[in-house]
Amino acid sequence: MTREINPREVNNLLRDAATKVPEVTLGFWVIKILATTLGETGGDSVTMTWLHADLNPHNGGYLIGSGIFLVVLVAAVIVQILVKKFNPWVYWLAIVASTTVGTAMADFFDRSLVIGYIGGSSILLAGVLCSLATWYFALGSINVQTVATSTAEIFYWVTITFSQTLGTALGDWMADSAGLGYDGGALMFCAGLAVLASLYYRTGISRVFLFWAAFILTRPLGATVGDFLDKPIHDGGLAFSRPIASAVIAVFIVACILVLPQRAGRHPGEAVAEAG
Repeated sequence: MTREINPREVNNLLRDAATKVPEVTLGFWVIKILATTLGETGGDSVTMTWLHADLNPHNGGYLIGSGIFLVVLVAAVIVQILVKKFNPWVYWLAIVASTTVGTAMADFFDRSLVIGYIGGSSILLAGVLCSLATWYFALGSINVQTVATSTAEIFYWVTITFSQTLGTALGDWMADSAGLGYDGGALMFCAGLAVLASLYYRTGISRVFLFWAAFILTRPLGATVGDFLDKPIHDGGLAFSRPIASAVIAVFIVACILVLPQRAGRHPGEAVAEAG
């Protein structure tokens, strides 16, 4: 005999299925931008400063760097999936790893494979859209507040890695090919984020769409800021040491994690349970 399922029991199960990602607050975006900037300077530290891929894009430096960072990312994501609840240190380590992977992979596509910024950005945009579409059709939602299962987490991190790589290519495209420079590119992406913030507060546009749009745009912002810090002066940068800049940004990230509130996002089931 099959027992009828009580709707309140379902709501309680949803409520107890805590999300594994942080609540999206101003603090989240501050750390996200710092993490993407670290991804740019940290990725360049390995592929350019140590492996000299900037001098010879075909010496394997970008590919080796991509492999190194991919190993770190996979390890961090495995730990993230295994932990039972949201852990800010594990989560942000995985985010930083995804940004460094994105930096190295984008440079590999754009420079080593000579696809170019437009070609690389187009391929990576298709990757982001395919990942989101597959996630949606498989689980019925791409809302980050539903990331409470291993399957959802895998889709989440695959999408994030594509978006981080896309963001790097977009940042390089705007700064180099479009001729805006690193400071001009940063201002352009800041303006784009301001538009998204205005849409969030003044319209009823899908919050899920606005989140992913902002998530993607913060990456090229971090990329252009990172390039502005470490690129040579004659290229429009400040010529700071990449490793030192990376270390300073890492300290800021640690400080923000300690100071800014870090808690798991609310699962949609919580609101349903409370309303019931």
